[in-house]
Amino acid sequence: MSKITLKVNQKSHSHDVEPRTLLAHYLREQLSLTGTHIGCDTSSCGSCTVHMDGMAVKSCTILAVQADGSEITTIEGLAPNGQLHAVQQGFKECHGLQCGFCTTGMIMAAADLLERNPDPSEEDIRHGLEGNFCRCTGYHNIVRSVQWAAKSMSELVN
Repeated sequence: MSKITLKVNQKSHSHDVEPRTLLAHYLREQLSLTGTHIGCDTSSCGSCTVHMDGMAVKSCTILAVQADGSEITTIEGLAPNGQLHAVQQGFKECHGLQCGFCTTGMIMAAADLLERNPDPSEEDIRHGLEGNFCRCTGYHNIVRSVQWAAKSMSELVN
């Protein structure tokens, strides 16, 4: 067992974990943050995407012990005051989901993209989300959702 301490959604957590425990499993099983989905176990679907120290990462590719000392934001922490994040609102407004399984990973990847590029082109959005797979929507409404969020966020700044 290894002791880890990390800040998840602005709260500190310390636990003993098996060294082979994936961050995705730690978040879901130890912290009951089930918005982080596990869809493929091969790092190709992106449904487990979270923010680690301000960057989008696939939590199924990181051991919990590797995250020791890091700050993690999950979908549950994206809107800490109960108000939907602009990307979450965009997915609602533009029907960016169907079954919803990939949605949390898509939202986390899109929020990271908009943090780095507040005015992305359609090509930028598609490229920024290429590590996340949706098997239902065909991506059109996902792209529209991110465009809606980018516009909404720029209106708040201006």
